Amino acid sequence: MIFLSDMSNQSSLDDFRTNENNSNYNIPEFYNHALIKKNKILYKKFQVDIADSALRKNTMVVLPTGIGKTIIAVILIANFLEKKNQKVFFLAPTKPLVNQHLQTCKKFMELKEDNYIGLSGSISPAKRKKLFENAQLIFSTPQTIANDLEEKRYDLKDVGLIVFDECHRAVGKYAYVPIAEEFDKLVLGLTASPGGKKKRIDEVKDNLKIESVRLKTRKDIEIKKHVKEINIEWRKVFLSEDMEKIRKPLMKLFLERVKKLKKVGFLTYKYATHVSKKDLIECRKRISMRFKKSKKKGYLFACFLNQSIALQTYHLLELLETQGIDPMLKYVEKFENEKLSRNQRTFINNKFVKKAIKIAMDSKDISHPKLTELKKIIDEQFEKKNDSLVLIFTQYRDTIKSIIDQISANSNVYAKKFVGQASKKDDKGLSQKEQNKILDDFRENKINVLVSTSVAEEGIDIPDVSLVVFFEPVPSEIRTIQRRGRTGRSSIGRVIILIAKNTRDEAYLYAEVKREKKMKGILGDMVNI
Repeated sequence: MIFLSDMSNQSSLDDFRTNENNSNYNIPEFYNHALIKKNKILYKKFQVDIADSALRKNTMVVLPTGIGKTIIAVILIANFLEKKNQKVFFLAPTKPLVNQHLQTCKKFMELKEDNYIGLSGSISPAKRKKLFENAQLIFSTPQTIANDLEEKRYDLKDVGLIVFDECHRAVGKYAYVPIAEEFDKLVLGLTASPGGKKKRIDEVKDNLKIESVRLKTRKDIEIKKHVKEINIEWRKVFLSEDMEKIRKPLMKLFLERVKKLKKVGFLTYKYATHVSKKDLIECRKRISMRFKKSKKKGYLFACFLNQSIALQTYHLLELLETQGIDPMLKYVEKFENEKLSRNQRTFINNKFVKKAIKIAMDSKDISHPKLTELKKIIDEQFEKKNDSLVLIFTQYRDTIKSIIDQISANSNVYAKKFVGQASKKDDKGLSQKEQNKILDDFRENKINVLVSTSVAEEGIDIPDVSLVVFFEPVPSEIRTIQRRGRTGRSSIGRVIILIAKNTRDEAYLYAEVKREKKMKGILGDMVNI
């Protein structure tokens, strides 16, 4: 292995920082460094400044998607390798993202080919150990590294820098946590959104031993010149009369079961109509805790049943309200093909559920009003700009086919589903090779509409798109920011969020807006501390 720490005449990071006192503002066009290929990285002062500070202390960088977090990592790695005779880990949550970072570093950095290596579980342990020993810049998912460390195939004593991409994942039992626990040298964390709760952000910081937070938003003057405005619209629709008829018995059942739980001291902190899926999941934990402590357990069996029925009813209501009748019925079909638990049998045989299913079966040809509105949006977009690239996000795979069928009536639309690798019954996932082929076709405009689940939210190198559509709001500020960041890079971006009035859509939208605002306030207090 060839280390580069003793190369002579290296240009330090400070040599290329802007001289604020120079009246000519002699800023170079490109970032210049012996370990960076010439005329490859455009000089952006905020990137150089962040990389400079990150060279001295463990840093979490919070930047909007598409602003250049990876370039900051590349600049930092180049300056680190110039000074230190040590290895660097570049970790990311998924194999496509790992490969993307590997190719980015090869594109920009002046290192010999054998200094880069990608590690994965598909490589034998013995070979991984050898590759680790001989490489300088190592790219991997954290699960592979955590497993190798646990099995003592190698250790981190020769590693001097770890880059944790999508570092907001460094909570709980995620593999970033044990790796960081064993590491006591330089850390760089990259994220577009670390979360909307101070407790979660503090957990990420503590787990990665972060000493400094560097935050930039699209409103910052130094960022504004590198991004375009994003216009956000909300398109609201009303549920059809038939959908309201299906909804009515399900709401009766939901409220009935929640009120039973409230009578025995659960979920007392909210009105029954405001109880969320998260509340119901937490409620089960509380029932279990009481079950362990209580001598009289009989009534708690009924609580477990009521919680289970309330949660499954909530899911049916969510599918109906946000996705439509067909996705709801597809969920119900799963009960016919699986061995059911007692709670599931009680749920599916409940009179209110049976009534809702009967109405739904009679109305199954009726599509969600969002689909009509979506077709209108897509038609308008391609009429205005026939070379548009559009990304449509939906929470559920079962909705993708309905969306593609609806919008493909337009002869200008070439739509394709983009999902993860996991296969479900009657719904095959996409291999990494298939995903890459679809993304290549999308870049070349052979496909101009991608209809995706959450797999396209995080990290994957999707080109700047003309329009992003949320088929439904998501209550997560992290996922919303990731989705929104797919547009507004090289041209003015447009985001449209479809909302069914008086449904969970509205609750999710308000929850996300509140959490994002809270996150910005928390981060603002943490910057540079």
